[in-house]
Amino acid sequence: MVRLSDVARAAGVSTATASRALSRPGMVAAGTRERVRAAAETMGFEFNASARALTTGRTGLTGVLVPSLANPYFAPIVTGVQRALSQDGDNILLAVSEGSRSSELELAGKLASRVDGLVFIAPVSPEAVIRGFTAKLPVVTVDRTVPSVPGVLIDTPGGVADIVTHLAGLGHRAIAYVGGPDGSWMAERRTTAVQEAARRGGVDLTVLGPVAPRIDAGLAVAEHIAAERAVTAVVAYSSYLLIGLRLGLRDAGVRVPADISLAASDDLTAISTDRPDTTALRVPLEEAGAAAVRLLQEPNPPKRARRVRVATGLIVGASTARVASTARVASTAEAAGAAEVAGAAEVADGAV
Repeated sequence: MVRLSDVARAAGVSTATASRALSRPGMVAAGTRERVRAAAETMGFEFNASARALTTGRTGLTGVLVPSLANPYFAPIVTGVQRALSQDGDNILLAVSEGSRSSELELAGKLASRVDGLVFIAPVSPEAVIRGFTAKLPVVTVDRTVPSVPGVLIDTPGGVADIVTHLAGLGHRAIAYVGGPDGSWMAERRTTAVQEAARRGGVDLTVLGPVAPRIDAGLAVAEHIAAERAVTAVVAYSSYLLIGLRLGLRDAGVRVPADISLAASDDLTAISTDRPDTTALRVPLEEAGAAAVRLLQEPNPPKRARRVRVATGLIVGASTARVASTARVASTAEAAGAAEVAGAAEVADGAV
């Protein structure tokens, strides 16, 4: 059986240097690092987490908890964490809580004994529970603020407010916001931001939801909006919802943007042209994941927990246009009736 000391001898370095070259390559000169890696590969040596923990006191693993994998918002954040960790030869252990507080607590407890740090993405646990883990290891939250815990906040609330302001500037005075998921800390803040932007812009706002970030949920919302014709623009918190909205409105004979403008608070529809088709936010989710890793790796964390804010950017596409002078807007009573769609769309499994 090939041991770490054998690799070190073959590479002409100490065992400690060989360990650092394989566990924390950023701490070793490039030439030494490559020499150790080449020796390890030639000899068939694999530096596993247990060996790493014995020699360095680290596992080289970071625990990442997400409420759902059904929500496409989370995957790029996890990718950002993974890529940032891989620069030092580290990796992730991923756990999915399915939006359950008890499951999140159980999974975090299991991970805490096996990893060097924890990243809670859109956690649903009480603040005291999340803070409790900081006594054991470094902890960072993403899309949730917990006192005394470092965190990364993606400014989708500010971005969705910019969308409402953009629509108001196009003359829209009756706008629907399709929000969610249910129980989400960030969803509440997005809704509040939309309401404040609507008030500033003199917009009659109808809030629908919460609904799941899925195409079929968007189809259900589109059916109600097409029947009521109470608004001239719709903002969805998820591009998956927006896809369903667009398909449903098309089937109902409602033209976008001639009859109704559509926008989303993320850019999961892969906008890649000079003249994008959809008005949406560019949300640097991978950047948020990388920022979480940087907070975890701070050698001397400040006494006051740091917050990193990740800004979003509005991309104006062809799905929004100036409101037509002939657009039919229903009365306030009709607009209120459209809110009944909240019960027609399925609640999301996870929170964003």
